[in-house]
Amino acid sequence: MENPLLLSPQLNASSRMKLLYKSMKSFSKDGAKTEAKSGAKEKKNRLSLLMKKSELHPNPTHLDAFEKLTYASSVSPEEIKKWGESFDKLLSQEAGMDAFTRFLKSEFSEENIEFWMVCENYKKIKDPVQLSLKAKEIYKTFIEKDAPKEVNLDFNTKECAIQSISHPALNNFDVAQTKIYTLMEQDSYPRFLKSNLYSDLINSRPLGYSALRRRSRSFTFNEFKDAQPDFAIWL
Repeated sequence: MENPLLLSPQLNASSRMKLLYKSMKSFSKDGAKTEAKSGAKEKKNRLSLLMKKSELHPNPTHLDAFEKLTYASSVSPEEIKKWGESFDKLLSQEAGMDAFTRFLKSEFSEENIEFWMVCENYKKIKDPVQLSLKAKEIYKTFIEKDAPKEVNLDFNTKECAIQSISHPALNNFDVAQTKIYTLMEQDSYPRFLKSNLYSDLINSRPLGYSALRRRSRSFTFNEFKDAQPDFAIWL
């Protein structure tokens, strides 16, 4: 489309400013529509991903241990700082386990800590019949392909677990449990120590305080960043 300002050099200054304003206004509306459509599509894709992850990670209602976790906020900041000394130190306390579980839930990877705890409880079973039933339950819930809470295990480890459940023993899942423990220690644990959740606990702030402040600052910045100039003041 030809620019009306170039086609009409005889226009006075006032007319030129009006045409410029109309052109800028039209461009601003088209850009806003395109950005809005792009933003809506991105939000839709994110929502779809979150819903899918939520479906794959239902609440662990069948795991009694998770219903009895203590609140990490009841522990002193000095004790919480010790969780940063080692992953073992963190998991050795119920409050530490609770805080770490909350963090993993925020990353949709709580199946790892659930599997580790289930394996710990499995090794305490005395009755052979119950041991066999629990072994099959653990396999179907966490290990087999497309399990509701499938954990990240290599092929050989899975095959070892499959063969072992036919002969239930207290050490059936030791290899798999160690793999998941190492994964959490090397991957999730360092991120937990850098998280807003851990920072809030150490500084005795309400859980979610740091994230709320960060969102608040981002919102204020974006308000100014997205502000559109008002060309009407030129006329």
